[in-house]
Amino acid sequence: MTTNTTEMTEVLNDLIKINYDRIEGYRKAAEESKEFDISLHPLFQRMADESRRNVSDLTQLVRGFGAEVDSGSTTMGKIYRAWMDVKAVFTGADRKAILSSCEYGEDQAQKAYEDALATDAEIDAATRQLIVSQQQALKVHHDEIKRMRDVV
Repeated sequence: MTTNTTEMTEVLNDLIKINYDRIEGYRKAAEESKEFDISLHPLFQRMADESRRNVSDLTQLVRGFGAEVDSGSTTMGKIYRAWMDVKAVFTGADRKAILSSCEYGEDQAQKAYEDALATDAEIDAATRQLIVSQQQALKVHHDEIKRMRDVV
């Protein structure tokens, strides 16, 4: 594998991991909100499904490079979920707290996509377009979560 392919694979695997973080984060958010706001479940399911599609698309690219696909979570994702647990203990679980935590996670996803696009790795046009498209979709969801949080 060439250095350029290795760098590109690392970039894509980072995005795969941040999407796994989103899936797990929204699973946790759905679990925490089930007792006080079941209406959030479809939103959380939709967000997790989006990340599953992102993982699938990114996985195909990594495999196309003949590289190994990372699975699991980022260190930041593990820290984020632990922070959600601590926050829930001290502030109580309510709609605004859950949505604030989700917004934080969406901020981290946006940062990961920004970092991917700013990398020194040479990204071909099709791959760049996929990354930009996923980032834009995530931004729409970030803004939706933020609007919902601000209404509470």
